Amino acid sequence: MSGAGRGATGNPPNRFERLRWVPEPDAPEEGPPATVHRSGPSRSALTRNQSPDVPFDVGLNPYRGCEHGCAYCYARPTHEYLGFSAGLDFETQIVVKEDLPGLLRRELAAPGWCPQVVGISGVTDAYQPLERRFQLTRRCLEVFAAFRNPVGIITKNALVARDTDLLGELAACHAASVTLSLTTLDSALHRSMEPRASHPSQRLRAIEALAEADIPVGVMLAPVIPGLTDHEIPSLVTAAAGAGASFAGCLVLRLPHGVKELFTAWLERHFPERKAKVLGRIRDLRGGELDDTRFGSRMRGEGHFARQISDLFALSRRRAGLAASAPELSTLHFRNPEADQLPLFG
Repeated sequence: MSGAGRGATGNPPNRFERLRWVPEPDAPEEGPPATVHRSGPSRSALTRNQSPDVPFDVGLNPYRGCEHGCAYCYARPTHEYLGFSAGLDFETQIVVKEDLPGLLRRELAAPGWCPQVVGISGVTDAYQPLERRFQLTRRCLEVFAAFRNPVGIITKNALVARDTDLLGELAACHAASVTLSLTTLDSALHRSMEPRASHPSQRLRAIEALAEADIPVGVMLAPVIPGLTDHEIPSLVTAAAGAGASFAGCLVLRLPHGVKELFTAWLERHFPERKAKVLGRIRDLRGGELDDTRFGSRMRGEGHFARQISDLFALSRRRAGLAASAPELSTLHFRNPEADQLPLFG
């Protein structure tokens, strides 16, 4: 199966499935796979997170799977829970939670809801290309704005700038921040590594637009790939600061489950001359393995190269005058518009 315009070149086996489809050896190669969306009903809008590595306890993800198709995406294995592959299926078979805005309104209006920051895009990107059509993220932001419940967004799509009106409403109540993810300023590397994500220059323009609208906006260098993109750390931080970012963070590449094989195949296809160096650096960060699932170290790595990356980023951030984290968001302005309207029907 062709992977034209995609981050993966095929569909590796699902680790939970005993059977898999194998094409005939002489079967003609199929054309580039198209994106297919599937409506997926949800039992709830908000998910609870118990990872100490994630800076929020509650998340919202309007889509399952992600058309951006980033070769390194740590979320790929989540598609296996749906019976799909972490490869091309992850970036072509997208589940759309069309009932999400209504569920969100019901959950925020529930007596047991404790106002708190909700992280948007904790798994897959809420501003991936299908968002232009379905506008699920925007419709959910309308609900958050009505309740004035704080949200923190991370995305690598410039489409987030479309919603400066709603984000501005929340920001006026100290209830919104946005983080743009940047990995490289190299256009050729971006095209092969993040084939359907916004170009880095578009992300920088989105940072500029959000900053001009007085919405707290920062940058996350994620993932930093040792031996491939770590040398870009100073230029990425400088570019983000120049666009108006006020804070910056940094995460090192993670390769959980089948992402190890997918990323290795991507290196072999696009950077065969760097494959040994990149994988060697990753193993140095991960105690000799390609992945380390331990909380605390999985986001940063350990060892000599991990310290180099951390020190270079810290120096670059301080020189650019950026804070180490987004500003603390407030729940003081939370309101329940559903409760406010009850007397009208009394």
